[in-house]
Amino acid sequence: MNDADFARRYYAAWNARDLDAILALYSDEIEFSSPYIAALGFAGDGVILGKPMLRAYFEKALERAPDLKFMPESLCVGARGHTLIYRNHRGERAAEAHELDGLGLVIRADATYETV
Repeated sequence: MNDADFARRYYAAWNARDLDAILALYSDEIEFSSPYIAALGFAGDGVILGKPMLRAYFEKALERAPDLKFMPESLCVGARGHTLIYRNHRGERAAEAHELDGLGLVIRADATYETV
């Protein structure tokens, strides 16, 4: 798995608002966490399990932010995956850590946001 190639596909999919391309990056058994999951009423603990629930969450996120764009800042590579660091359309810094399976799909993701 080429992490830089993954990052390019990730940003291209999100910036094109292509939900199918976004979801193609994730395993069917995805475990995805974000503080926005609870804020949008999906799961009180901030964790989504499985691609159907992830699709619903991403659909809502895209709907709520019609001008959503991610501007890459950094790519950090680890033993089991990588972390993408970027700024969103509001200039806020975010990081999404991805653990990848043997096929190069995200099996576990943790989205975090800078607080100032």
